[in-house]
Amino acid sequence: MWVRVGGGLESVPDHQRHGPADQQFPPPGGPWEALLLNGRLVGWAEHGGLRVARQSAELGERFAQEHRDYLLGRLGHKLRSSVLALQESARQAAFGRPDMLEGLFEQAQEVGRRAAGLEAAAVEPKDGARGVVLGAVLNLSLPTATRNVPADASVLGSETLLVEAFSHARDWLLGDSLSVTAQPLGAWWKVSLTSVGERKPLPVPELGEPLVRLIVDTQLDGWLDTSRTDGADLFLPAYRPR
Repeated sequence: MWVRVGGGLESVPDHQRHGPADQQFPPPGGPWEALLLNGRLVGWAEHGGLRVARQSAELGERFAQEHRDYLLGRLGHKLRSSVLALQESARQAAFGRPDMLEGLFEQAQEVGRRAAGLEAAAVEPKDGARGVVLGAVLNLSLPTATRNVPADASVLGSETLLVEAFSHARDWLLGDSLSVTAQPLGAWWKVSLTSVGERKPLPVPELGEPLVRLIVDTQLDGWLDTSRTDGADLFLPAYRPR
């Protein structure tokens, strides 16, 4: 069976990924029956029914929590390591090693970056999901990227989380330049980020794809597709004004 995890799907028992979670896009290996709870797609299975749908929803929630707990553990470990390194450098600088002062500022910045990443993974903003104009989000998060995004592109989500997702995607994907395109796809907007040139690896890999995936898949109820070698595609729920 396939269970819904955020806005994507995860297979049981081998944990393959497929998305977005939509009745128009069934996972491979079928035929499958859609599993629905209160009209919401919660998975796919060889045989449907209310019991299987509830089981799928419970598994999806458990998988999402496990993914979040794992990332929080990794980010917490990296933050503690950088704090210890900063403390040791400050101690040496205070006791006869003034040359160590030069690196303190960069170490402090690194602590700040890791703390911000941990906060992004751990804290969900209080503002609820609403219609957000995609162009406005990109102005804040990707101001220098080349864009081909329709003016009417609007997604359903938290503006704060959307800015976080695209900002971390920029840091993760950016090479010499970054371009953004968006196209409607059923109930979704497919936002494609394409990088040109050599990409620099992040000092903390967890602040790249794993954090973007957590925000997009779990907190924004979307789906992150990383199958392209030159970038990534973000499937975000489309906003349809009534």
